[in-house]
Amino acid sequence: MSNQSVAQRLHEQLWNIITATKPGKRLPSEPRLAAQLGVSRATLREAMRAFETQGYIRRRQGSGTYVNRPPQVIQSGLEVLESIETLAQREGIAVDFGALSIERRNADSADCQVLKLAPGEEALCISRVIFAENRSVAYLVDIVPEHLISPEELNAGFHGSVLDLLLQRGEPPLMASRTEISAVTASSQVARALGIQRGDVLLCFTADLYSADGRVVDHSYSYFLPGHFRFHVVRRVGKQERAASEV
Repeated sequence: MSNQSVAQRLHEQLWNIITATKPGKRLPSEPRLAAQLGVSRATLREAMRAFETQGYIRRRQGSGTYVNRPPQVIQSGLEVLESIETLAQREGIAVDFGALSIERRNADSADCQVLKLAPGEEALCISRVIFAENRSVAYLVDIVPEHLISPEELNAGFHGSVLDLLLQRGEPPLMASRTEISAVTASSQVARALGIQRGDVLLCFTADLYSADGRVVDHSYSYFLPGHFRFHVVRRVGKQERAASEV
């Protein structure tokens, strides 16, 4: 049996055990569960980590592993750009923002290229964690030119969304966003912010926000924990080209 099929079988078996256990109840101990599933404790921990990251189970030091109630899921289409706060409000899910980190730095070569800044011009790196149901569910990082948003403006009632701040201000007028979507492994910094293990898999949106005159005014990274978000896209069906023989 291939490694992939073994991992898939273990994932399915664990999922069946988790869903058969009432929320708040403890799972069997690691040695007992590993023996029941016929795997090593190290392999079991690796498989369980995925469910812990998604919020289905929670480990308590010295006590064991407990089943959580299923997390509320923020769902949205991707056709319209909206902040997580806006999406959550529409779903009736309360979200909170962790401590705001604002780092002023000289623009590096990547910042200069994306944001069209002069070498040495200052940019702000704005990062914060989003919580839902007292769980960290997303980590957001925005890099913006300092002449666009000042630290003073961010410290005066900023609620966590650079997009919402710019929309409320109305300046500069915004036009569109180009977003690349990928699965990534958590770096040490991101893992520390979200309280997960380095190397855990996350969904990442890397986006450039464009003003009406075509300038990139915000370069951002949004890291989402699996199990807490569900995104979809409505796609238009393309017309099939007629065969050359029919022309």
